[in-house]
Amino acid sequence: MILLVLNLLLAVAWVAISGSTSFLNLVFGFVVAAFALMIVRGSYGGTLYLGRARSILTLLLVFLVELAKSAWAVAVTVMSPHMDVKPGIFAFPLTVDRDFEITLLANLITLTPGTLSVDVSDDRKTLYVHALDCSDPDATRRAIADGFERRILEAFR
Repeated sequence: MILLVLNLLLAVAWVAISGSTSFLNLVFGFVVAAFALMIVRGSYGGTLYLGRARSILTLLLVFLVELAKSAWAVAVTVMSPHMDVKPGIFAFPLTVDRDFEITLLANLITLTPGTLSVDVSDDRKTLYVHALDCSDPDATRRAIADGFERRILEAFR
Protein backbone atom coordinates (compact mmCIF):
# COMPACT_ATOMS: atom_id res chain seq x y z
CA MET A 1 0.00 0.00 0.00
CA ILE A 2 2.89 2.33 0.75
CA LEU A 3 4.29 1.69 -2.73
CA LEU A 4 0.99 2.71 -4.30
CA VAL A 5 0.98 5.98 -2.36
CA LEU A 6 4.61 6.57 -3.29
CA ASN A 7 3.81 5.83 -6.94
CA LEU A 8 0.93 8.31 -6.88
CA LEU A 9 3.14 10.97 -5.25
CA LEU A 10 5.79 10.47 -7.90
CA ALA A 11 3.14 10.74 -10.62
CA VAL A 12 1.88 14.01 -9.13
CA ALA A 13 5.46 15.25 -8.93
CA TRP A 14 5.85 14.39 -12.62
CA VAL A 15 2.75 16.43 -13.43
CA ALA A 16 4.07 19.36 -11.40
CA ILE A 17 7.51 19.25 -13.04
CA SER A 18 6.24 18.82 -16.59
CA GLY A 19 3.68 21.59 -16.24
CA SER A 20 0.90 19.68 -18.01
CA THR A 21 -2.05 18.71 -15.82
CA SER A 22 -3.79 16.46 -18.32
CA PHE A 23 -5.04 13.03 -17.35
CA LEU A 24 -2.79 11.40 -19.95
CA ASN A 25 0.26 13.10 -18.46
CA LEU A 26 -0.74 11.84 -14.99
CA VAL A 27 -1.09 8.29 -16.33
CA PHE A 28 2.28 8.59 -18.06
CA GLY A 29 3.83 9.80 -14.80
CA PHE A 30 2.24 6.89 -12.96
CA VAL A 31 3.71 4.37 -15.43
CA VAL A 32 7.16 5.99 -15.31
CA ALA A 33 7.03 6.00 -11.49
CA ALA A 34 6.00 2.32 -11.46
CA PHE A 35 9.02 1.42 -13.61
CA ALA A 36 11.29 3.53 -11.39
CA LEU A 37 9.99 1.78 -8.28
CA MET A 38 10.43 -1.59 -9.97
CA ILE A 39 14.09 -0.78 -10.67
CA VAL A 40 14.90 0.32 -7.11
CA ARG A 41 12.77 -2.21 -5.24
CA GLY A 42 15.81 -4.41 -4.54
CA SER A 43 17.37 -1.69 -2.41
CA TYR A 44 14.54 -1.74 0.10
CA GLY A 45 13.67 -5.44 -0.23
CA GLY A 46 10.05 -4.91 -1.13
CA THR A 47 7.92 -6.65 -3.67
CA LEU A 48 6.21 -4.51 -6.22
CA TYR A 49 2.48 -4.12 -5.77
CA LEU A 50 1.99 -4.76 -9.48
CA GLY A 51 2.79 -8.42 -8.79
CA ARG A 52 0.04 -8.46 -6.19
CA ALA A 53 -2.32 -6.80 -8.66
CA ARG A 54 -1.51 -9.53 -11.17
CA SER A 55 -2.29 -12.20 -8.54
CA ILE A 56 -5.58 -10.50 -7.71
CA LEU A 57 -6.47 -10.33 -11.41
CA THR A 58 -5.64 -14.03 -11.72
CA LEU A 59 -7.96 -14.74 -8.77
CA LEU A 60 -10.69 -12.72 -10.50
CA LEU A 61 -10.14 -14.64 -13.75
CA VAL A 62 -10.29 -17.99 -11.93
CA PHE A 63 -13.53 -16.87 -10.27
CA LEU A 64 -15.09 -15.83 -13.58
CA VAL A 65 -14.14 -19.13 -15.21
CA GLU A 66 -15.52 -21.13 -12.26
CA LEU A 67 -18.64 -18.97 -12.30
CA ALA A 68 -19.27 -19.75 -15.97
CA LYS A 69 -18.53 -23.48 -15.58
CA SER A 70 -20.72 -23.92 -12.51
CA ALA A 71 -23.54 -21.81 -13.95
CA TRP A 72 -23.54 -24.06 -17.00
CA ALA A 73 -23.47 -27.21 -14.83
CA VAL A 74 -26.37 -25.97 -12.68
CA ALA A 75 -28.38 -24.98 -15.77
CA VAL A 76 -27.85 -28.40 -17.33
CA THR A 77 -28.80 -30.10 -14.07
CA VAL A 78 -31.96 -28.05 -13.62
CA MET A 79 -33.06 -28.46 -17.25
CA SER A 80 -32.53 -32.23 -17.37
CA PRO A 81 -35.72 -34.29 -17.05
CA HIS A 82 -34.27 -36.46 -14.29
CA MET A 83 -32.48 -34.29 -11.77
CA ASP A 84 -29.94 -36.71 -10.38
CA VAL A 85 -28.47 -34.60 -7.61
CA LYS A 86 -27.26 -35.52 -4.17
CA PRO A 87 -27.23 -32.30 -2.16
CA GLY A 88 -25.25 -32.23 1.03
CA ILE A 89 -22.96 -30.36 3.37
CA PHE A 90 -19.27 -31.15 3.60
CA ALA A 91 -16.43 -29.83 5.77
CA PHE A 92 -13.63 -28.00 3.99
CA PRO A 93 -10.37 -27.75 5.98
CA LEU A 94 -9.06 -24.21 5.70
CA THR A 95 -5.48 -23.32 4.84
CA VAL A 96 -6.24 -19.60 4.92
CA ASP A 97 -6.30 -18.27 8.47
CA ARG A 98 -6.91 -14.52 8.38
CA ASP A 99 -10.45 -13.20 8.67
CA PHE A 100 -10.26 -11.36 5.34
CA GLU A 101 -9.07 -14.46 3.51
CA ILE A 102 -11.71 -16.70 5.10
CA THR A 103 -14.43 -14.19 4.27
CA LEU A 104 -13.22 -13.83 0.69
CA LEU A 105 -13.11 -17.60 0.21
CA ALA A 106 -16.57 -18.04 1.71
CA ASN A 107 -17.98 -15.31 -0.53
CA LEU A 108 -16.37 -16.73 -3.67
CA ILE A 109 -17.83 -20.14 -2.86
CA THR A 110 -21.26 -18.63 -2.18
CA LEU A 111 -21.23 -16.57 -5.39
CA THR A 112 -20.50 -19.68 -7.43
CA PRO A 113 -23.77 -21.37 -8.47
CA GLY A 114 -24.36 -24.75 -6.87
CA THR A 115 -22.39 -24.07 -3.69
CA LEU A 116 -23.10 -22.10 -0.54
CA SER A 117 -20.89 -21.37 2.46
CA VAL A 118 -22.87 -22.32 5.53
CA ASP A 119 -20.63 -21.74 8.54
CA VAL A 120 -17.08 -21.45 9.82
CA SER A 121 -16.01 -23.45 12.85
CA ASP A 122 -15.18 -21.59 16.05
CA ASP A 123 -11.48 -22.35 15.69
CA ARG A 124 -11.56 -20.99 12.08
CA LYS A 125 -10.05 -24.17 10.69
CA THR A 126 -13.10 -25.60 8.92
CA LEU A 127 -15.59 -24.10 6.47
CA TYR A 128 -18.87 -25.91 6.00
CA VAL A 129 -20.14 -25.81 2.43
CA HIS A 130 -23.49 -26.90 1.00
CA ALA A 131 -23.26 -28.28 -2.52
CA LEU A 132 -26.08 -28.96 -4.93
CA ASP A 133 -24.30 -32.14 -6.00
CA CYS A 134 -22.30 -33.60 -3.15
CA SER A 135 -21.78 -37.02 -4.72
CA ASP A 136 -17.97 -36.53 -4.64
CA PRO A 137 -17.07 -34.13 -1.81
CA ASP A 138 -13.35 -34.93 -2.07
CA ALA A 139 -13.24 -33.68 -5.66
CA THR A 140 -15.08 -30.52 -4.63
CA ARG A 141 -12.63 -30.00 -1.75
CA ARG A 142 -9.68 -30.40 -4.13
CA ALA A 143 -11.25 -28.00 -6.63
CA ILE A 144 -11.73 -25.33 -3.95
CA ALA A 145 -8.24 -25.85 -2.51
CA ASP A 146 -6.50 -25.83 -5.89
CA GLY A 147 -8.60 -22.98 -7.26
CA PHE A 148 -9.89 -20.28 -4.96
CA GLU A 149 -7.86 -21.00 -1.84
CA ARG A 150 -4.50 -21.27 -3.59
CA ARG A 151 -5.14 -18.06 -5.54
CA ILE A 152 -6.16 -16.22 -2.37
CA LEU A 153 -2.92 -17.33 -0.69
CA GLU A 154 -0.90 -16.16 -3.71
CA ALA A 155 -2.64 -12.81 -3.85
CA PHE A 156 -2.66 -11.86 -0.18
CA ARG A 157 0.48 -13.38 1.34
